[in-house]
Parts: sequence; C-alpha cells; structure tokens
Amino acid sequence: MRTGPPLRRGTLAAMAGADDWTVERANAALPWVGDALIRIRDLVAEARREREETAGLLEGNGQPATPRGTDELRAAVESLTGEGIVLRDLDAGLVDFPARLEDGREYLLCWVLGEPAVEWWHWPDAGFAGRRPLSDPPG
Repeated sequence: MRTGPPLRRGTLAAMAGADDWTVERANAALPWVGDALIRIRDLVAEARREREETAGLLEGNGQPATPRGTDELRAAVESLTGEGIVLRDLDAGLVDFPARLEDGREYLLCWVLGEPAVEWWHWPDAGFAGRRPLSDPPG
C-alpha cells in the first residue's frame, strides 16, 4: 500500500499546465488515492462512533472531547486536496482531478472508488450528472 502522495506536487491554486492532471497521471495515482479514500472513510466512521460513545462527556475545559483520529483525518484529507484532488462525496468515494485543455479551459477527470480506471470527465459546472466518457473527449 502506497503511503505517500503521487510523484508530482501541485495545488488547486497553482493550476498551471505542469500541475494539471492527465488521464495517465490520474490512473497512476489511483492506488494511492483509493487507499487514502478508504482510510478517510475509516477515520470518519471511527470519529462518529467515538463521538456517540462519549456524547455528554466533557473534558476539563467544558468542551466535548476531540476524537482521537482528528489530526490523522485532517492529514489524510490534505494529502488529497494538497495535490489538487477534489473530494466530492466521501460516502460514494467520488473525486475529481482538475485538468486543462490546451486552450486553457478547465475540465475535471472524474473517478469513483471501485471503478477500474479514470474513464469519465465533466465540465466544472456540470457535476456528476454531466459525466461523459473519455471516448467523447472535451473539446
């Protein structure tokens, strides 16, 4: 299981050509991204259980106890978002990889946990309902 980020680092704020995602780069990152999504799901479920078990219990400062995995959860989410990956729906395992056409227009490569590869894309304003197969490329 890969524990680190994909080979190239990028941020959503720095969407210049070299840091945009390609189908090839996104597919190469899927094992790591899938592992991260599963870990995030597990940490969220653990935090929910812990919150339910400790409901009504207060720490010395009068505030509810912070779930134990909070820092790890934050780091796992930031490992995705720090690469520019957009976490759309944790329950579904839905993420988008920002990409850009040669003319500068942005589109999103769309992947759902369990799909064998990145095979879909959509325009930023179209969302999941506007997914189109890569066989019908943006242009």
